[in-house]
This record gives sequence, C-alpha cells and structure tokens, in this order.
Amino acid sequence: MTIRPIRIDDAERYLKMLQQLDSETKNMMYEPGERKTTVQEMKVKIEDSLKSGSLILIIEDTTKHCIGGFLALEIGFANRIKHSAYLVVGILSAYQGQGLGKRLFQEMDSWAREHHIIRIELTVMTHNKPGIHLYQKMGFTMEGTKVKSLMVDGELVDEYYMAKLYE
Repeated sequence: MTIRPIRIDDAERYLKMLQQLDSETKNMMYEPGERKTTVQEMKVKIEDSLKSGSLILIIEDTTKHCIGGFLALEIGFANRIKHSAYLVVGILSAYQGQGLGKRLFQEMDSWAREHHIIRIELTVMTHNKPGIHLYQKMGFTMEGTKVKSLMVDGELVDEYYMAKLYE
C-alpha cells in the first residue's frame, strides 16, 4: 500500500472508491447512489483542490490498481481562517484494521506543520465509535455537539465537533 497525494489522473479510481464508500458505510455524507459526480467533474474538483493548496492523500493499492481510502484537508479560504483546515477521511472496509488510518494521519501531521496549519477540525457522527477512537488516538479532542445534524435512515443523528491544535 502506498500513501501519496492525489493526482488528476486518479479521478476515475478516486470517484469509484468514494461511490463504494457511499455504499459501505452510513458514517459518511452521501447515501448509496446519491453522488452524481462525473469523472470530468472529479478531475476539476481535484485540480481546484490542488490549486487552493489543500491536501488529498490516497491509499493506493498498487497490486489491485485501485484506491482503498483517502484523507482530505480543505484549507480555510478567507484570511481569518487560513490557519485552519477541515478534515474528511474514509477507508474502505477491506483496508481497515491495517494501520493505514494511522499512516494517513502521520502524513497529515507532517503536511500541517510544513504548511503552518494551527487547527484541523472535523465532525463525526456520535455513534461512530471506531472513528471517534481513531481521532482521539491521533490527538483530536471533543469541542461540542452538533445536535440533529444529519438525517440517516429517517433518524436524526448528532455529530461531535472535534479538533486538533498544532502549536
């Protein structure tokens, strides 16, 4: 497994992985089949992300020629929030439990320090115990609760705000 920054030519495999994640888990934003992004649109999104100075890391399975997961950091766009970034991470079930999440976070930490990021923040569904555990293990702390934030299977779900500070 290789962890590396995304390239524009990864768009098709990246989109396929995201669509598979949508079907595998209820802990991400999209429901199965809801993501309507085309490969061309994904290329533009990746290009825009790279131009903005944000980061997308992928887990590349070189033996299967596929992508097993990702970590995305979107840097704040306005001057007052350029020191912070918003985190989204997802790993396909076949690639979980292999230390790949930890490796993604280690790469993220190095990148954040190099780019003078002071704060990384995220939201996580309150019932996502494995995700919460990983984030806490990687140095994130709870900051609050976003009540009735999402609708999952007809049920309102709360999210935790979590953040990691670099000083």
